[in-house]
Amino acid sequence: MAEQADKESKTEEATEKKIRDAIEKGQLPFAKEVPVVGSFLAILVFMIFIAQSGAVELGSFLSMFLERPDSWSLATSHDAVLLYRQVFLELAKLLAALMALLIGAGIAASVFQNVPRMVLDRVQPKFSRVSPKEGWKRLFGGKGLAEFVKSIGKLVFAGVILAFAMRDAQTRLLSGMITQPEAFGAVIRDIAIEIVVSITVIMVLIALIDLLWTRYHWRQDLRMTKQEVKDEIKQAEGDPIMKARLRSLQRDRARRRMMADVPKATLVIANPTHYAIALRYVRDETPAPVVIAKGQDLVALKIREIAEANEVPVFEDVALARSMYNQVSVDSVIPPQFYQAVAELVRVLYTNKAAPAAGRVPS
Repeated sequence: MAEQADKESKTEEATEKKIRDAIEKGQLPFAKEVPVVGSFLAILVFMIFIAQSGAVELGSFLSMFLERPDSWSLATSHDAVLLYRQVFLELAKLLAALMALLIGAGIAASVFQNVPRMVLDRVQPKFSRVSPKEGWKRLFGGKGLAEFVKSIGKLVFAGVILAFAMRDAQTRLLSGMITQPEAFGAVIRDIAIEIVVSITVIMVLIALIDLLWTRYHWRQDLRMTKQEVKDEIKQAEGDPIMKARLRSLQRDRARRRMMADVPKATLVIANPTHYAIALRYVRDETPAPVVIAKGQDLVALKIREIAEANEVPVFEDVALARSMYNQVSVDSVIPPQFYQAVAELVRVLYTNKAAPAAGRVPS
């Protein structure tokens, strides 16, 4: 009941991170019927393109035992070994092609479903793989039942197809028995090919259903609860409290750095209490004045306080300070539309060397 309730609570689709983690752990959907289809296709290719010529060559080789038995000496055990080795090599030539096709089909079927990857977690020993309890669940759980139903379905389909393909096979075999041996071999080959083709067709349908079902079931297993989705988003984006704390620390550091740069300013533009912008202009350093600090309310008052303590001139211009504050950023030159207004203040600064020690110059 607990397992059923847990599945019912997983109502959300798996996130990209959950899918990526599953793939990295080797938890991939794999339809077992696809390699079976590949094997049948390999057998079909072998029977159509290789089996007949290979069987003829093998038959010609074996016929020499009947036609010229005296040419094969079996006087010693060494002679018997040589004869056995020669026969084995002839059989291996025919079977090697079949084995190569089967191996290639198996690899192709696996690559078709998932890109090969090295996953060490899959080869590590786990107690659950030898646990009787887990084995019982695999056999009699949902997946085990699905595999049992698929096996029964395959047997039924294969039986129906074989019965359909063999409905006139007996008549064809009896007719072939009164023909030449070569023709009878062709009859047997044709019947075998028809059977394999029929089974392959139905296996393709079963494999397609199995492939879709496996991927659907894999997605269902990866589904997440609402809380898991929230936890993953929090983990990916960071704890909001910690992020707020980090932003606060960053603002504090930036504010301290600004305050440390205020004594280097050429002038400060402010309105009485709300805004303050500290500018630095040295002809050989930058083509236009650079904003080295800005702030409003308490920060603005602090900028003015530091500026006055370091004899940096403060120009009170309400309209200019308010307009510049929203359009300038720290460590950047001022926009071109403020060049003329700031240039006028710089001119006043350079021509008025006798400014009061407090550094306040009325606009």
